[in-house]
Amino acid sequence: MLKVDNLSFSYGKIQALKNVSFELEEGKIMAIIGANGAGKSTMMKCLAGILRPQSGNITYCGVPLPHATHQIVKKGLVLVPEGRWIFPNLSVEENLELGAYTVSSAIDGKKKAYQMFPKLDERKKQRAGTLSGGEQQMLAIARGLMSDPKVLLLDEPSLGLAPLIVNDIMSIIQEINKKGISVLLVEQNARKALGIAHKACLLELGSIVKTGTGDELANDADIISAYLGGSRKTS
Repeated sequence: MLKVDNLSFSYGKIQALKNVSFELEEGKIMAIIGANGAGKSTMMKCLAGILRPQSGNITYCGVPLPHATHQIVKKGLVLVPEGRWIFPNLSVEENLELGAYTVSSAIDGKKKAYQMFPKLDERKKQRAGTLSGGEQQMLAIARGLMSDPKVLLLDEPSLGLAPLIVNDIMSIIQEINKKGISVLLVEQNARKALGIAHKACLLELGSIVKTGTGDELANDADIISAYLGGSRKTS
């Protein structure tokens, strides 16, 4: 569904991505794990049209991805950015409505959002900046869903959240995927990401160095040592 071939990007003399290649299959969750500074967020920004790669190709359903971000959103590829980036002085409902600018109506989207996130329904008139961190992340995801995406790009959705809330977010991602939305998940919490991913890649210093199923990477000795606290995943 989404194919990336030899994607490279530099910040001046700093090479952030080096010939990155992978494929996201339709209806699947793919996790990109790696240390802070590995290039994960840079890659997501390239996919969303925020950054223009120096080289490489991105195709979506066999067609080259447009360069402009709003055109990418209209195609069905939507980024939920790291750090949430909600509009704190607007209400929950107003934030959701802004997520629907590429569709004809926000009514159906809001109905679905409130069904998936009942807490947002309870707080729809509340200023978004007064929500808890977990609620703000739910709002950011719900706002992304307002444009009816086919592929959801989630950049560090568990960042800064309590462990119990992280579990809720991972369950929400699986629920979204069950509705037929493909998910590309960038996540520092490798254990949680690999636990829900159908396929996964390890990104190190801008290059993909390992690819496999979520279980394969979760049971890889090097990944266990470097990213999973040294303990093997148990079923």
